[in-house]
Formats: sequence, C-alpha cells, structure tokens
Amino acid sequence: MIAYLRGTLLERAADSVIVDVNGVGYRARVPASTLERLGDVGTPIALHIHTHVREDDLALFGFATADELDLFEMLLSVSGIGPKVALGILSSAAPNEIRSAIAQGNLEILSSIRGIGKKTAQRLVLELKGKVELEEEITELSPLDGEVAATLINLGYSAAEAQRAARGAPGKTLEDKLRAALQSLGG
Repeated sequence: MIAYLRGTLLERAADSVIVDVNGVGYRARVPASTLERLGDVGTPIALHIHTHVREDDLALFGFATADELDLFEMLLSVSGIGPKVALGILSSAAPNEIRSAIAQGNLEILSSIRGIGKKTAQRLVLELKGKVELEEEITELSPLDGEVAATLINLGYSAAEAQRAARGAPGKTLEDKLRAALQSLGG
C-alpha cells in the first residue's frame, strides 16, 4: 500500500494532482484544502496517501496533513460514504469544523454539504459522534445562530465560514444577526 508520496508537482487539476516521484507519476485525488496549500507546478510536495482498492480500480487520495487523512478514513467507516463523498466533505470545511458539526449533531450544517442529504447526515452523527476528537473546545450554536448559519450556507458560504460568522454576529433577531454576519463576510 502507498501511504506517503514526496516528489515534484507535475500537474494540477480541479480535484487531483500528479506527483513525479523519481520519474514515476502518481495521480492523487485531493480535497480543496490540500490543493490550496500546494505550490505551483514544479515545486516539491509531500502528501499523506490513502490507497483505495476495489476489484476494478486502484485510486490514491492525497492530503496535506495526517489530520485530514485520519478524518477521511473515519468518514469512510460510515456506511454509505465512499471516497468521493468523503473527499467532498473535506473540501467543504476544515477538519475541526466537520468534527465540531458531528460532535454537536448539527444536521443543518452537515446536510448542507454537497452530496450529503438529511439521512446521510444523521448516519454520520450516529456512527461518529463518540469517535471525533476536537482540537479546541466546542461551543454549540444557539438555535438563532443555527438559523443564521443555515441561511448563510444556502447563500453559498461554506459551513465553516457560516458557523464562524453566525457565532460572531451581534443581534437579537434573525435579521440583525444575519445582516451583521453578512457584513463580517464582506457581503
């Protein structure tokens, strides 16, 4: 099994990279967060790799950090979550934001992720709630903050951005908090 690649970035695509390791090119699918961290074509890179083997396919999934790889593999343990959906989840928010949503049982945030419906979000919470570990203290969203976050997600903001903006927005009504959150996001 391939677990780690270090080489030169040969090509970049929307959701994958090709890493040249001593003359051999390895294609690895990567989340958006990893793609953002990688330099330009020709720069040295290192990826933590998950090798996914099926009877008709061998695919590599690469991550900038071991933390992203651990969360990816944890997501794969949930029934109904395959590597493409898990990669999409990791592309939608930072690992700790995803863990936070799972630990809080925040179905609105989880079901707003592309490819995740309400039932899959419930399954994620049910199967992973006791397994997630957070780097920092969780502060649960109030019902009003949850509504603000859900509205921001519907407007196209990521789950992580929406949660941060909702938590930090002053106001006592949905309209006031939403207006403040949008101003903090530059919208």
